[in-house]
Amino acid sequence: MSVNDYTAQLDRPLREIAEKLTELIDAALPQPGAVWHGHPVWSLGGAPGRTPVAFFKAYKSYVTFGLWRGQEIADPSGRLEKANRQMAVVKLRSVEEIDAVLFSGWIEAARALEA
Repeated sequence: MSVNDYTAQLDRPLREIAEKLTELIDAALPQPGAVWHGHPVWSLGGAPGRTPVAFFKAYKSYVTFGLWRGQEIADPSGRLEKANRQMAVVKLRSVEEIDAVLFSGWIEAARALEA
């Protein structure tokens, strides 16, 4: 299953969120995303899951966007919430909740942590 396949199966509100996240992540990271452990993940290593940077996962009423080392990223907005290990996430219920400048900044910062 590809990221596009994963996204295409979602209901409209969640699909719009996933499409926007895919656009932002693809613009910031050199390698395309892959479905790994059942959801889209973007990595810097040579294979899915090697040096993972960003991901999203759809649930029934929201999409979680996350950064593997997100707890290390400065977030004056306060929107990133601590998650497992070093991860930080944001739960999104509509595409309007995505601030492209803010999210792109987070993704660039997450990429820089792995450089």
